[in-house]
Parts: sequence; C-alpha cells; structure tokens
Amino acid sequence: MKVLHVITGLGVGGAELQLRSILQHTRHDADVVSLYNPGDVAAMIRDDGVRVRDLGMTSNTQVGAVLRLRDLIRDDRYDVVHTHLYRACVYGRLAARLAGTKTVVATEHSIGETHLERRRMTLGVRALYLGTDLCSDATIAVSDTVARRLVDWGVRPRKITVIPNGVDFGRVRFDPAARLRVRGEHGIPSNAFVAGVLGRLDANKRFHLVIDAIAPLLDQRTKLLVVGGGAERERLEALAEAHGVADHVVFAGERHDVAAMLSAMDLFVASSEQETFGLSVLEALANGIPALYTTCPAMDGISTPRARQVAGDAEALRAEIAREVAEGRGRADVPEVRDRYGIEAVTGRIDDLYPRLQEARR
Repeated sequence: MKVLHVITGLGVGGAELQLRSILQHTRHDADVVSLYNPGDVAAMIRDDGVRVRDLGMTSNTQVGAVLRLRDLIRDDRYDVVHTHLYRACVYGRLAARLAGTKTVVATEHSIGETHLERRRMTLGVRALYLGTDLCSDATIAVSDTVARRLVDWGVRPRKITVIPNGVDFGRVRFDPAARLRVRGEHGIPSNAFVAGVLGRLDANKRFHLVIDAIAPLLDQRTKLLVVGGGAERERLEALAEAHGVADHVVFAGERHDVAAMLSAMDLFVASSEQETFGLSVLEALANGIPALYTTCPAMDGISTPRARQVAGDAEALRAEIAREVAEGRGRADVPEVRDRYGIEAVTGRIDDLYPRLQEARR
C-alpha cells in the first residue's frame, strides 16, 4: 500500500523520532510531508531513503495549505494518509478527505489533562480537533491513558485503537565505548556515578525538580547529566549555580546519539508532571539502566525492580536517588519491556490496521 505520513514538523522530539522508527520497519511504501520546520529528523529520514517534502507553512492559520496538501495527496494517489500531532491532524485529515483518500488514520501522541502537545485545551482547539476527526477512519492512541482522554474529549470509542509507541532496541543498545567517549567529552570521571535526564527542556519535564533533589548528593564522584535543548536551559543552569553544584551538573545540549548518552548514565530520572506514554523511560530500561519516574503510562502493568514510580517532590526523589547511588546496581535487561514494546511488533500492528480499515469501509 502507498502511505503518506503527515506530521506538523520534524525537529527532534518523541513523536518525530517514533515516526522515523516506524518508517524504518514498515512493509508499506511510505512518504512523509512536514507542514513546516523540516528539522534534523527530516534529514535522518531522508538518509534512510524515504522521501520527505516540506509544505512550507509559515503560520498556523494558512487555510490555503489544506488545498496544497490535497493536491499533493491526489496527484500521488496515496491509499492511506496517516497524520501525527495536532496541527497535522487538523490540516491532514481534511485534505485527505478532499482528495478522496480511502483510508485516513491519525496517531495521538500527546494529550494531557490540560494541554494538547503544549497547547492549552481551549474550546477552539477542541472544536478543530473533533471537527476534523469526522474526516478520519481511526485514531491510534499510544496508551490507555491517551485513549481515555480522547473519549473524555469527545472522540467516539469505536474509532480508537490502542497501539503503543515502540522501542528500537538496536538504536538504544548499551555501548561501552560510547560511555567512555561521552564521559570524556564532558569531563566526567570514568568511575563516577551519573544520574541523567533526557528530553526537551520545558516546564512540563520539571528537570528543576531533579536538580533540587540531587544537589545535596553531588560531588566529584556523583554527577547529573542533562541531555536536551529548550527554553528552560538558562533557568536550570541558574538553579545549579544557586545550589552551588554547577561543576557537577553537565548540560550536554540537544543530542541525536541517544544510545551513547544513555550509555554514559547509571540511573535515569523522569520527572514530568504529565506524560501520555513515557518512551524515554523504556529506552533507558532497554539500555540496561534502572529508572525512577513520577509518571509513565507505558509502565502500567509492568512490575520490575529496575523501575520505580516516585512522588513528585524533591525530598522523596532525593531519597530514591540516594538509594540508587548507594546500591550502584549496574545494568540488566527487562524482558517484559522488550516483549511488549519492540518496534517491529508495534509497526506490524500499524501496518495491519490499514488494510483492515479499508476492508471495513468496503
């Protein structure tokens, strides 16, 4: 089948990297259109041999972009249009129906209690989403939590299919050589204990909470590695300075070598206020390191001593980090994570959904 994936942008982010992993494992003939911001992930996807086009939008209110996207879909005669992220859902689902596409699917990656992809859930946002949902055949929710929130929002339950994000275990495999290299780049002793966080530096991730928690534990043998870029960086750097631990908090910036960065860590900490899945926790476990998290729907139903949920306050988090530092547990596999979230199986479920929807429409 010929499939067009429409995504809002292709800067580095969870949904964008998840799309790349799906494209690497799909059995269908797939292309990608980015509404705007064809960033680093667009280059990665092109390097994988997939065609990526940029619609060239410059604002969120370009109604004419719907018609340009309609023509693109119609000219290339796609069997399926699959949208990712809010703005792509609004534009892509409508354009696909105008083009006469037989099967239209959306994946909802991130819907919180109060925000949809960092966008406050106003009546206008909801109306646009639900209005264009009338143009789709199905919505993939990446977790049961997302499915429940979609139903609460007004999406019909019969249109929702839960297919989790997948983990490419090869992409995040532990690399001992990379561990030494990354530590050397940032002046981290090879025998130090390194706790780490990874993700976009925005307020929802609450990385300030991790700094508050771990600051009294940091010294020459215990470090914090912060991987990611974003608006919160200056605030976080100032916080480390205020705690007097700036020499022990390493800001690595935005990195694409996830396996290498995880390999440099001995403990992963996820401190988000809201999460709809929690892919970074799964990637850390796949790399072999233990994880502490405040919320992670992906871990619902998985019981393992390698990952523990902790309260979202500095004192409770500090106690759990101190316990991990003292135990220094090393690396180990979590078979249930591998069995449930392997990218090959997840992509297979998405690939199977398309023809099933086409048959149902007939």
